Amino acid sequence: MTARLRFPRLPSKLPPSVNAADNEVRMTLLDHLDELRKRLFRAAIALIIGTAIGAAIAGPVLELLNRPYGEEFITLGPTDSVVAYFRVSLLVGGIVSIPIITYQVLMFILPGLTRKEKRILLASLPAITLLFIIGVAFTWFILIPPAIGFFEGFQPTIFKPQWTAERYLGFVTALIFWMGVAFETPLIFFVVSILGMVRPIMLIKNWRVAIVGSAVAAALITPTVDPVNMMLVMGPLLALYTLSIGLVAIGSRLNRPAIAEITE
Repeated sequence: MTARLRFPRLPSKLPPSVNAADNEVRMTLLDHLDELRKRLFRAAIALIIGTAIGAAIAGPVLELLNRPYGEEFITLGPTDSVVAYFRVSLLVGGIVSIPIITYQVLMFILPGLTRKEKRILLASLPAITLLFIIGVAFTWFILIPPAIGFFEGFQPTIFKPQWTAERYLGFVTALIFWMGVAFETPLIFFVVSILGMVRPIMLIKNWRVAIVGSAVAAALITPTVDPVNMMLVMGPLLALYTLSIGLVAIGSRLNRPAIAEITE
């Protein structure tokens, strides 16, 4: 008589606890994606409205941006002037909508805030906007004049500068916008430190990363090979990082005792 081997039957369905956990993870992911969609949509609407405002005043802004150059821009294609016009409109739109965009970004990456913390975040938006404007003014009055002078005077016996609207405005608008964004970072670090999510020791330990990051950011903001303009951008970025450490030290004393309370 031969013995029959019996193998355990695999369950046709997973236990209810496993199914519930899987559904919970799936719903959590879908909730995050839905939240991201809503935040991006609101930020896009704010940018569209700001760009519409920028289109209405792009003419005077173009004349202002043209002053460092002092001559009429050269256009090489039939659509270059239109592209330059809307590039400036987009720059103005970004400046106008930066408070709403910043708020939507922070509300997505800092979920579960209490009413008190949301009030702190809302109260910081005017100061963040003010810092952005200060960064724009700093770039226009401090960084751009020596940059334009350097490019115009570089090997004048060999090169004759005749800049197109696309190249000139692309350089100036990128420098203005991203330096304005960089000037927001100290106050953003301060707000995040009040919420208990960053400590000054973290920034101090990562000073080498800050130097490398500032150099990379300077290279991206000023896509040139000369060290003069890179240092003009890198210097303020490092100064802003140092200021962030001081503000984080102050904010850390004001935050709540435990970071776990933020998500309760």
